[in-house]
Amino acid sequence: MMNLIIFAILGYVFYSVFKSYSQYTAYSQEALKNFSVSKESLAKSDLGLFVALVAKVAKADGKVDALEAELISIMFDDISAVFPEPQKTKDILKEIFNEEKDRFDNLEEVAHTLSNAIKRDKSKQQQFMGFLIQLAFVDGEVSKGEDEVLVTIAEAFEFDPDAYHAIFDQFEQMMKNVHPSANISDAYDLLGVSENDDMSVIKKAYRKKVREYHPDIIKSQGKDEAYMQEATEKTQEINQAYEMIKAKRK
Repeated sequence: MMNLIIFAILGYVFYSVFKSYSQYTAYSQEALKNFSVSKESLAKSDLGLFVALVAKVAKADGKVDALEAELISIMFDDISAVFPEPQKTKDILKEIFNEEKDRFDNLEEVAHTLSNAIKRDKSKQQQFMGFLIQLAFVDGEVSKGEDEVLVTIAEAFEFDPDAYHAIFDQFEQMMKNVHPSANISDAYDLLGVSENDDMSVIKKAYRKKVREYHPDIIKSQGKDEAYMQEATEKTQEINQAYEMIKAKRK
């Protein structure tokens, strides 16, 4: 149950992560309209480098969790939407991810390259680092391998250790406040599906519900922090419901 719940925290704690994507969207309308989408150009961009680090964190514990895959898929949608040829961009980002997830020999190199690319934007450094820490918590706890990868990245970013540990503390506290869903009927009702629907329908409904509380959407609505916290709690319920249904159907 816990592994799905942590994804919900994205809407509140790491709302600022996707602020950078929104800023990048505004920037892309001017500077990226003539961007030549290629694997080489994307791999060298700050977002391409970030995807490479996401891949390494996601695979640091030996596997890419199903929920990690969901989170990353949504991230790909957000990033690719700001570039020309979104589908081509998304396909290339997936290719970069798949190549980088099994490579740890170049971890420091990629981290330092990204750090240099965004060194004048401390806010973006914090946003990116925050997302990576959040990703490591998706399965409920940070493994030794994930911790080692995160520490290496944080050192390359020259990330403030106090800020780094503060993010961990926020997640740990939120995990303590998580409560399981009541019953399977409530789970189906929450997602707006029937127990007779197949999993493809349920998964589609789940993703639609999650999208309603996606940070980028919340930001565009101009909502305040209190609203985002409420949205996070709602998303926790959505993830709990989805997990309960999946467990029931195994």
